[in-house]
Amino acid sequence: MGLVYANIRLSNPVKSEQSPVEVKSLVDSGSTFLCITQHVANQLGVNELYQKEALLADGTSKLMPYVGPIKVEFENRVCFVGAMVLGDECLLGAIPMEDMDLVVIPRLFKLSVNPESPNIARGKVK
Repeated sequence: MGLVYANIRLSNPVKSEQSPVEVKSLVDSGSTFLCITQHVANQLGVNELYQKEALLADGTSKLMPYVGPIKVEFENRVCFVGAMVLGDECLLGAIPMEDMDLVVIPRLFKLSVNPESPNIARGKVK
């Protein structure tokens, strides 16, 4: 199976004068958080809230800056999350995907709104 990428729009809801940023993001339902590059964090003008420990693909753990808040938009969906700052590309993890009720369509290598709830995000709260 190949990699899935999606264009998402990021903005800083606290600083409305900051322009939104559209980024090509790796979609990874096996990762937890939204991850952004330092360059994107600078463009959004987000502040470091604290450090979070990240378990990396090679099995090592590392403290990473956690910034926010960030407004994430994909098609007709929106969520507000924090993000870890690391790497050289943005990564859309499970928390924002679940919050926006998005699904990966593997055979098309595509991220999509949940076809079972196309007009409004749905989630379990029980």
